[in-house]
Amino acid sequence: MNEIVAFLVETIGSWGYLGIFLLMFLESSFFPFPSEVVMIPAGYLASKGEMNFFLALLMAVLGSIAGAWFNYLIASSFGRKFLGRFISESKLQKLEDFFENHGHISTFSGRLIPGVRQYISFPAGLAKMHPVKFTLYTALGAGIWSLVLELLGYFIGKNEEMIHKYLTQITIITLVFLAVIILIYIKLKGKK
Repeated sequence: MNEIVAFLVETIGSWGYLGIFLLMFLESSFFPFPSEVVMIPAGYLASKGEMNFFLALLMAVLGSIAGAWFNYLIASSFGRKFLGRFISESKLQKLEDFFENHGHISTFSGRLIPGVRQYISFPAGLAKMHPVKFTLYTALGAGIWSLVLELLGYFIGKNEEMIHKYLTQITIITLVFLAVIILIYIKLKGKK
């Protein structure tokens, strides 16, 4: 595993900021590519002074937005026609209505959930969520997750065991944090 970490650090170091952008584009689209293998090495390189911490984070967020828009455009262009064969128009309308009312919290929270973050753009595109809201909440969710990973790489560096330990704990804390946000959101929506 140390060889894989060394390879990733070297690759991201040689590709630079464009590499972060491209890899985060892949991670954010429907290709199964984990952001952990991009942002943890980027944070480590930033700790050594070989990358600018904030520029690496900016490239990660921009790459995530671009990948999310790739999925959004596929879904908004072809999704309704494709799904119309299997799902009734009334169910598609319910999806649209849901994203009209709750798309912002769904997009934001979806970006923070492993296994969901790559795919949350599909229902948003299918429902034609407002583009500015989609971009804003995608950037916010992707930015928080990328920042957490980059900080992990910055402070722990190449210590693989500690990274694995803390990444699991951070994922659990993030999911609990999201559950609290969603509960607060539901209570506030219920009062309205």
